Amino acid sequence: MQRVIWATVLAFAIAMVLGPVVIPWLKKMKFGQTIYELGLESHKVKQGTPTMGGVIFAVPMIIVPILFSTADQRWSFLPMALVSTLGFGLVGFVDDYIKVSKKRSLGLTPMQKIVPQVVISLVLAIWAYCTPQIGSALIVPFTDKTWDLGLFYIPVMMFVLVGTVNSANLLDGVDGLLSGCSLIDFATMALVCVALGAANPENAGNMTNMMVFCGAAAGGILGFLRFNTYPANVFMGDVGSFTIGGALVAVAMVTRTALLLPMIALAMLVSSLSDIIQVGYFKYTKKKTGAGKRVFRMAPLHHHFEKGGMPETRIVSMYMSVTALLCLIALTMFF
Repeated sequence: MQRVIWATVLAFAIAMVLGPVVIPWLKKMKFGQTIYELGLESHKVKQGTPTMGGVIFAVPMIIVPILFSTADQRWSFLPMALVSTLGFGLVGFVDDYIKVSKKRSLGLTPMQKIVPQVVISLVLAIWAYCTPQIGSALIVPFTDKTWDLGLFYIPVMMFVLVGTVNSANLLDGVDGLLSGCSLIDFATMALVCVALGAANPENAGNMTNMMVFCGAAAGGILGFLRFNTYPANVFMGDVGSFTIGGALVAVAMVTRTALLLPMIALAMLVSSLSDIIQVGYFKYTKKKTGAGKRVFRMAPLHHHFEKGGMPETRIVSMYMSVTALLCLIALTMFF
């Protein structure tokens, strides 16, 4: 447990040191956020705020787990988590770089985004499937049973990976929202690793490494929150949201707890579902009546609340409170 605590503290310290270095550099390079023209009017004042700040927590998320991992099982589960984190984070970095270099709100095209995500997901899903300690079975929440998906594990896990990464990206629309919710998610997954390690001593080393990884993620994001809370001095950008999504699913994948994600990462899921409902209903009503109608004032859902007059800080506190409550319920499965 001391290993996890020190990993969390070190990741937090690195993020706190990187913030005052990275943010001025982003300003100097004119890597500012370009606000979508049809976005909220209240967000127009955020035009030019430094983006790509996700590197502030991505760096300790990669370095600290390697430093604090147990040597005997360092190259088992941890590389999978690091590849997922780096792979998806790199896609987000390229997307951000195109946006800031061309001064536009759109970076990579949808196809340019989805193809590398599918490739990374395929590699990770096959890797997990072929790893004996992981395999094709998922733990069924609140039972002592597992669900063996067989070969269907690969496409299912690919869907979970791509879906969660893009859901995390959609949730990143209010200052401190994604970082606040994901901080709670990673802290929860660290405790899940504690329980799984205690239940299976033979795999305790792997679970310790994943616990350290979650601690480093939580510590790095906590340090980043110092600069990302309202009013944000820096945005994490796609490099940050993709990194968070990839890291979170990687932990769920190696711990076989992917079925818990809809509960602990409900905020991400709601963002995707509200966006899908909004677009789908608009297209359906436009086809039927010629005038598209909307279910929400604006999607994703957090923008619906914001457009209704709810302050950003209240939206963040509401989402974090619900996330914390659901994570506590999820933990009853393990403790």
